[in-house]
Amino acid sequence: MSRSLKKGPYVDPRLLAKVAKLTVGEKTVIKTWSRACVITPEMVGFTFGVHNGKLHLLVTVTENMVGHKLGEFSPTRKFTRHGGKMAKEQEKAKEAPPAPAAAPAQKKK
Repeated sequence: MSRSLKKGPYVDPRLLAKVAKLTVGEKTVIKTWSRACVITPEMVGFTFGVHNGKLHLLVTVTENMVGHKLGEFSPTRKFTRHGGKMAKEQEKAKEAPPAPAAAPAQKKK
């Protein structure tokens, strides 16, 4: 369920205070656990360390991200790969060196 329009978007006040202290050109990473915080135009140009449950992933905010939430850019699950017979065959084919090409057939005169 989305947040009421009457209330407006959720923005963590502590996070806004940290952004207000810094200037845009600084290389400082702002660590945050507030994944539900909506990105505002004041945050553009800053780098945030958004916690994904295990560690802080770096997210550099651009203009296209305004209106989205910080948690959208810090995935919580790590994709390894799909399994199965076909995937194993493809992996095996990558590891094996390619077969030598057959010599071209000569034309008879």
